[in-house]
Amino acid sequence: MIKRLFAFIVALASLSSFSTAQTLFPALSSENTKSLTIYSSLDEDVSKPLLEAYQKLRPSVEIYYHDLQTLEIYERTIEESDSGKPTADLLFSSAMDLQVKLANDGYAQSVSAVPTNWPKWAMWQKSAFGLTFEPSVFVYHKPSFEGKEPPKNRTELISLLEQSNDQFFGRIGTYDIEQSGLGFLFLARDTEHDRDLWKLINAFGIAGVKLYSNSSSILERVSDGRLAIGYNILGSYAEAWAATNPELGIVLPEDYTVVMSRTALVTRSAKEPELGKDMLAFIMSETGQTIMANQMKLPAVHPSVASDNTASAFRKKFGTRLRPITIGPGLVAYLDQVKRARFIKRWNKSLRGE
Repeated sequence: MIKRLFAFIVALASLSSFSTAQTLFPALSSENTKSLTIYSSLDEDVSKPLLEAYQKLRPSVEIYYHDLQTLEIYERTIEESDSGKPTADLLFSSAMDLQVKLANDGYAQSVSAVPTNWPKWAMWQKSAFGLTFEPSVFVYHKPSFEGKEPPKNRTELISLLEQSNDQFFGRIGTYDIEQSGLGFLFLARDTEHDRDLWKLINAFGIAGVKLYSNSSSILERVSDGRLAIGYNILGSYAEAWAATNPELGIVLPEDYTVVMSRTALVTRSAKEPELGKDMLAFIMSETGQTIMANQMKLPAVHPSVASDNTASAFRKKFGTRLRPITIGPGLVAYLDQVKRARFIKRWNKSLRGE
C-alpha cells in the first residue's frame, strides 16, 4: 500500500519514464577516479560553486549531477532501490516531506559525521538533514502601494482583500496547492500556526485570487504589476528576483513566518555511499555552508557561519516570528491520500466562500 501511496500524484504528473537530464563534472585528476552521483532539484548552475569547491578537495572525484523534479527524485530512488539497482549516492531536494518519507521508509543511511551544533529541528535520526533556511514571504508591487504600506501580517492582508476595489481585485496570486508541492507544504504549515487561516483563504476567493503552479510565474507578474501581491512565496526566489527587479518588495509576515529547508540524505542503495556521506559532510561544513550562503544565495543553517544570509542572522533580526518546519515524521502526515484530499476540499470550499 505504501508503495502505491503516490500513484495518483504520478498519474497527474504523467511520468511515463524518468528524464535523463544529467551533467558530468569531470574529475580534476585522472588517478584512482571515483564517481559520485547526485539527484537534486536545485538547478545545476546554482549548485556549481559547491560542486567545484568539493572537487578541489577531492580532485579524483567525478560528479554526475541529475537536475530533476522533486517527485521524480522520490520515485526514481524507490524504483531503483526496490529493483536492486544502485541509485544516487546523495539526494538534495526542496520536497521536505518526500525526503523524510524516504528516510522513514528505510531508503536512507545513517550518517554519523554531523556538526555537533547542528540544530535539532534540522535533522531526523541522522538520516535526513535540512541544509537551508528559507522563509515563506509576501511579495508586492511597490508602485501599487505608493503612498500606503503593504500588509505586514495576515490580519492586514485579510482587511486589504475584503476591502478590495478595482485596484486589487484579480491581482492577488498564490500557489495552486493541487499543483504545487511547495504551496501545499506551506499552507499545511500555516494551519498549524493560525487557527483563522481559512478566513484568509475565503478572502482570497472574494478578491479573485489567481493560482499558479510555481514561484516564477507569481514573481514575474508581481514584478511587472499584473499582480499586486503574492502570498507564501519562497524567500530565496523572491530575493533573487528582487535583485534585478527593483519594483518587487518583500515582507516577512510579522505574525509568523514559516521557514522551509532543502533536505539531503544518503541513499540506502548508493553505489558509493562513502562519497555520498563525504559530500554531505562538506555541504554541512562551515566551508560548504559559507559557499551556500554567499555564492549560491541560499540561507545557510550552520550556526558558526558568519554571513547575513544565515539562520542565525535571520533569527537575530526577526526573532520568534520565524517558524522552521521540523524535519521529522510529522511531515509525512499530509502525504496520506485521504488527509490530502480532505485538505484540498476545504481549500476549494473556502475559496468559493462556503
